[in-house]
Amino acid sequence: MNTWSKWLTGIAMLLPGMVTAQSFTETALLFSRTRPTGSARIMGMGGAQTSLGGDYSSAYSNPAGLGMFNKSEFSISPGFNSSKINSEYLGKPLSDSKTNLHIPSLGFVFQNEQDGRNGFLSGAFAVSYSRINNFNQNFSYSGTNQNNSIIDFFLQDAAGLQPDSFLFGGNNFNSPTGLAYSNFLIGEATIRDPNNNPTDYFSDVRVDDFPFQEERVQTEGAQNQWSFSYGANFNDKFFIGGGVGFTTLRFETQKRYSEKFSDGPLFDLSLAENLSIRGSGINATGGFIYRPIEILQLGASYTSPTLYKLTDVYNATMNTSWNNWDYYGNKILGNESEFTDDVISEYDLRTPGRLNLGASVFFQKYGFLSADVEMVNYSGAKYSSSFSGISYNSDNENIKTLYQPTVNYRIGGEFRYESYRIRAGVSYMPDPFRSKQNDVSRDITSLSGGLGYRAKKFYIDAAVVFTQGNSSYRPYRVNSQFSPVVELNNKTTFGMLTLGFPF
Repeated sequence: MNTWSKWLTGIAMLLPGMVTAQSFTETALLFSRTRPTGSARIMGMGGAQTSLGGDYSSAYSNPAGLGMFNKSEFSISPGFNSSKINSEYLGKPLSDSKTNLHIPSLGFVFQNEQDGRNGFLSGAFAVSYSRINNFNQNFSYSGTNQNNSIIDFFLQDAAGLQPDSFLFGGNNFNSPTGLAYSNFLIGEATIRDPNNNPTDYFSDVRVDDFPFQEERVQTEGAQNQWSFSYGANFNDKFFIGGGVGFTTLRFETQKRYSEKFSDGPLFDLSLAENLSIRGSGINATGGFIYRPIEILQLGASYTSPTLYKLTDVYNATMNTSWNNWDYYGNKILGNESEFTDDVISEYDLRTPGRLNLGASVFFQKYGFLSADVEMVNYSGAKYSSSFSGISYNSDNENIKTLYQPTVNYRIGGEFRYESYRIRAGVSYMPDPFRSKQNDVSRDITSLSGGLGYRAKKFYIDAAVVFTQGNSSYRPYRVNSQFSPVVELNNKTTFGMLTLGFPF
């Protein structure tokens, strides 16, 4: 794996529960840890829907629920997502926010009646669109670091490498460390003394000149899925269904890091990095719902691992401002700059499958309670490549070592009064890491509520979901206990309306 992908593959993705991505290992978790999704009705109840049915969201979660439709319908759900991230670095707090409008879901359901022979009463085919991950958010931090500089990382990363590898065309040219070499932040030890080891490196920037560090990270994009599913109704007792999902993934990040020095040969340095990941995938979902008695429904569904084909493009630029520094008679340093090529990588990612179990209890015409448990083995994510000579074995081993199977919980309910509905719910996603990272628990908790109105020709539902989680971010790592850490608290407000038109 190239140095650039090992250090700043760029995705320090601060979705609640995420930690900075130092390799493809964290990327796998980012794209595997999807959230509850569905119509405003479902989202208002915490996403609990495995045993419920009768909603276009079933096409994604449990296609058996489509068998409960007695009419065809079209539904669309506009929404908004507002993310606020509070950061703390070296005791200094900062806050950033970002809001975006989008359509988190929509659905077409086509119901058809049957003659009832052999207990087959009806069936429904559905096409639905669901946003399963939202990457739109920003965060920033700043502070004076009295322990180290990013230059310490460059020195550490360069140790043992040949200087020619940092020149144009070399294996390490397209890396932040390669840019540091081209900007004279580090140099081979033989510049000072020809008898030194040529794979040892030094820097003219004094370690005791404490740098003021700041960075802004902006991310955008989403994971979406189109589901094509069918559900069948047998005797109003047993419902079974299946479907295929086609996913799309777009993730982009811009990182702007800088250090400023109060004294010495270097005034400041800046590093700008851009990463774009795009791709598509496919999975399959099957499930059933059983109604043993009128007031109880039991459901189960399984979604296979999603097989993605991904392409990422990375580039970076570094600028430095020097105080007319005489670099050992070779050059007078002023404003220096260098940029990488566009580094393109193509690879495959398999995200883990999901097993959902659910139960719903109905209270005559007054409403119901519904609960789900979802089992996901995050250590089952795996990278591969069809190109010879490219191996992801180290990343796959890290995935197995770092992550663990978890059980996610969702519970919600609906109260009915004539044509009106009131809903509430909660969901909980425990930490996917086997052990705490940077003493931060990456649990994700969501509280939701909603309202609805039902008429013969249309319905309207509204939902609001409040989500909170903690994470951390490391701009770089050095071989000491003083690697800088940014603590982050993410609060997200998600709201949506669903407009439905039965026909």
